[in-house]
Amino acid sequence: MKKRILNIIDIRDRITFIEGDGIEVLKRNARCADAAFFIDPPYTAAGKKAGSRLYTHSELDHEELFKVTSRIKGDFLMTYDDAEGVRDLARRHGFDMETVAMKSTHHAKMTELLIGRNLDWTRR
Repeated sequence: MKKRILNIIDIRDRITFIEGDGIEVLKRNARCADAAFFIDPPYTAAGKKAGSRLYTHSELDHEELFKVTSRIKGDFLMTYDDAEGVRDLARRHGFDMETVAMKSTHHAKMTELLIGRNLDWTRR
């Protein structure tokens, strides 16, 4: 069987960007097993300040986000600041974690935390 290669037009028609309350969007779509979510909340967990400096709407109940995310049927990839409080939330909800290299706006080398149900694909 020949593999079909998706081009940009095919993908563009399959992605939806929603502006609004991300937790409410997750709740409304929690039963959609064929949905995939990219979750990139403001980095304000564990006392971090970057999110509050960068975003007008940075207040977030991180515990609620993890609780709601644990109930969605579809797949997800969440990015977070690599902080022990975030790792604790991920462990409590049974999520997989992996660090990835990144650079700050000042080009400092740092790590960011990827969170999902199964991140084996990152370890290949």
